Amino acid sequence: MIGKILKDRYSIHSFIAEGGMAKVYYGEDIITKREIAVKIIKEETSLDPLNIARFQREAKASAALTHPNIVEIYDVDVYEDRPYMVMEYVKSKSLKELLTIRGPFSVVEALDIVYQLSDALMHAHQKGVIHRDVKPQNVMMQFDGCAKLGDFGIALINDAPQITQKDMVMGSVHYMAPEVAKGEGASQTSDIYSLGITFFELLTGKLPFSDANAINVAMKHINEPLPSIRDINDQIPVKVEKVINKACQKSLKKRYLSAKEFKKDIENLMRIPFKKPSGSFFTKLFKKRKKDE
Repeated sequence: MIGKILKDRYSIHSFIAEGGMAKVYYGEDIITKREIAVKIIKEETSLDPLNIARFQREAKASAALTHPNIVEIYDVDVYEDRPYMVMEYVKSKSLKELLTIRGPFSVVEALDIVYQLSDALMHAHQKGVIHRDVKPQNVMMQFDGCAKLGDFGIALINDAPQITQKDMVMGSVHYMAPEVAKGEGASQTSDIYSLGITFFELLTGKLPFSDANAINVAMKHINEPLPSIRDINDQIPVKVEKVINKACQKSLKKRYLSAKEFKKDIENLMRIPFKKPSGSFFTKLFKKRKKDE
């Protein structure tokens, strides 16, 4: 793919990453002169019609969304019978990578990130799209602190048919809502649960439920109460713990019913004058990157 020009405008410069279904390349839109990322399904993956359908579903879900905290899709097309997406190129690292580099985030930083993601989910849900795989690995962080939710590969769209029975339980088990783990299907509140688990991880650097066996992790989400975040770090305010606990309730009726409701509580927490970190981590990271260059 490197060196090729798609549709006489998308020039492919270099390889970025590879996932289970697709490869991602860095390039340039020759017409607009902006940097782009091109995600194209792998040749071997494209042999299975179900994989083609899933990739197309991701493209449809992503293209329907226009929001500052969602990776933007500029174009969708086919190259040699392989569908591809031309996307916004987000500089920096994933939220998971940043957690690995620096450890837990401060309360102020975590609230800011979760607020952005709750706003992104609110927009997606209003458009009839359920992400179903909200996790730090699927969030890109720009150097200015802007969070970008991406990878709608297993998203559920209101007017799109379910592809297979397995779609009912797709998603990352460490962030999976109990009802999804049971095979009952995902809803808007399932995304909120996953965001709540992400919030927990941002503040502690740990996942609430861990095990070498994925089935055991799923069973813990179904049966075990969420560990007290203040037992891990007693400096985390009680009001923050209460919001996380509500987002991660086993019962859908006790959980936040909408991303809008969740976002409102996050916004209320942001008004509390919590101790701020000394300087922006993202600014420091950006300066370090410029120095390394």
